[in-house]
Amino acid sequence: MKILVANDDGIEARGLRELVDALTERAGAEVYVFAPDGQRSAASHAITLGSPISVWPVEYDGVEAAFAMDGTPSDCVAVGLKMLRLRGVEVDMVFAGINHGANVGTDTVYSGTVGAALEGSIQGYPSVAVSVDSHQATHFDYACDLAVDLLEKTGGKWDSRVMININTPDLPADEIKGVFCTCLGEREYINDVQVRTEGEVTTFVYGGDAVLYESDENHFDVVALENGYASISPIHKDMTAYYASEMLEDWRIGK
Repeated sequence: MKILVANDDGIEARGLRELVDALTERAGAEVYVFAPDGQRSAASHAITLGSPISVWPVEYDGVEAAFAMDGTPSDCVAVGLKMLRLRGVEVDMVFAGINHGANVGTDTVYSGTVGAALEGSIQGYPSVAVSVDSHQATHFDYACDLAVDLLEKTGGKWDSRVMININTPDLPADEIKGVFCTCLGEREYINDVQVRTEGEVTTFVYGGDAVLYESDENHFDVVALENGYASISPIHKDMTAYYASEMLEDWRIGK
């Protein structure tokens, strides 16, 4: 099994190292790493247009090859796949992560990790995003367990139009209550944009704390994670709101 691994936290991120070790040592995969040269969180599915993307080899123990680049997480996947094809290497899967911080609910729209995995899906490869629910994550074991389990049980064989999104609490594996297959919930923040004014200059800083929901609706990824469960969600690139088609027809725009 040949796997391209990317992330959005950068080539030096611990989460990337943990995922690579799990895939190589436990699943026996041949891994090729393509990662940004620094932090690219919240890059979403951005790609670099109008300027070149620089790529260079780096030392990375245990993998077939590793490269850093000055592009986005999605660039890492698109360019990485192209580079490997030029070298005669055809991968079987794409993994993105392990991200430091959850990618659930509406946060998936902004996530560079999810964007990288979706790029793999668009390119026709079964793809997986993996995240742990803390920006200072220290517990990666359960996320690695799920990534390896998914690989071993599927053999990387499923409809590549569906990307798998895995999120786990930042807890020791024996403290996580289990796994729910989920749909995307709402991810809201308190004071998500902070305003600061100095003289005539106003600055806006994204941040804030996630809203906590008192709910047992664990079929939503946000809720399952808050309640101490891991979440696995199927995601795809088709953003069509099918339920609204009749409404749009009723408007008779241009008719």
